[in-house]
Amino acid sequence: MQVVAATIFVFALLQELTHGEEFGYDGSIGPEYWGERYRECAGKHQSPININVLRVKQVTLPDLVLVGFDDSIDDVHVTNNGHTVLIEVKNEPHPRVRGGPLDGDYVFSQMHFHWGDNDTFGSEDKINHRSFPMELHMVFFKEEYGSAVEAVKHSDGLTVLAFFYELDRHQHPAYDEITLALVNVTEPHTSVVMSHPFSFLNILPYDLKRYFTYKGSLTTPPCSEVVLWLDFEQPIRLTHEQIEAFREIRSSHGKITHNFRPIQPIGDRVVYYNIDNNYYVYNEIEEHEETTTLRPSRRKKGNDAHSLVPTVYTISFTLMMLFSL
Repeated sequence: MQVVAATIFVFALLQELTHGEEFGYDGSIGPEYWGERYRECAGKHQSPININVLRVKQVTLPDLVLVGFDDSIDDVHVTNNGHTVLIEVKNEPHPRVRGGPLDGDYVFSQMHFHWGDNDTFGSEDKINHRSFPMELHMVFFKEEYGSAVEAVKHSDGLTVLAFFYELDRHQHPAYDEITLALVNVTEPHTSVVMSHPFSFLNILPYDLKRYFTYKGSLTTPPCSEVVLWLDFEQPIRLTHEQIEAFREIRSSHGKITHNFRPIQPIGDRVVYYNIDNNYYVYNEIEEHEETTTLRPSRRKKGNDAHSLVPTVYTISFTLMMLFSL
């Protein structure tokens, strides 16, 4: 069974999919039927889930260490695999992540996106049953296993850094290169190399300290339950037009207007919420205003100003107060 699962997974990673549809998001190959062909899709620790913020367990984990995230990376490939848009790095060494809830180093494999028909839904995980218009999954495999193909055979084989998207009036310039590439991969099983160097940190939100984490699965077949999820609280903000560009991507059946799996039962799992010990140091909470001032000295190299969302800090502060009651 592990060999079969690994074979399917490597097809997804390398875009060596056949033109026959192995799975989809509608009809007889939609998510409700995945369990008939891929047994683990009917498992008890599946993803995505709804995260109820009043039921999470608050923890303080070691800092995440993001290696190579602020590097300018060449030879970045953007691919339409018939299900989503994949971004892969061909040059070595690949970015990696350690720390937080992770036991060991995890090496970047690929990143991809999930979106919906319109801006009211599209993310896979939800927060308090709230859906976001799009979600980014950055997939990493545990370094000691040598490859994603081998890692998928182990319960701690993969970690996914997940980021939600929200609408903004201002265009996010770091996404220009991605949306330009999308025009050249509209048709399924097409690929293009980005014309300029690409930096991971530029496309992510400022705050990478507060996140939810839980044990789950791949959200596409074979749905292997080998993933430690990190869902970051602060969303990335894009314009409607930037998100709409993803809805032009096509499968063999037409435009991929939606490619998210429905929520799965959380079962006996615990969702942990990592708080930031330095929260009160670099945020100034004013008693009579619903705004938060971020000190410039905390700004990280490569981040874009459009990713700063003051309202998120206010909401987070409110949640922290709830958790302390």
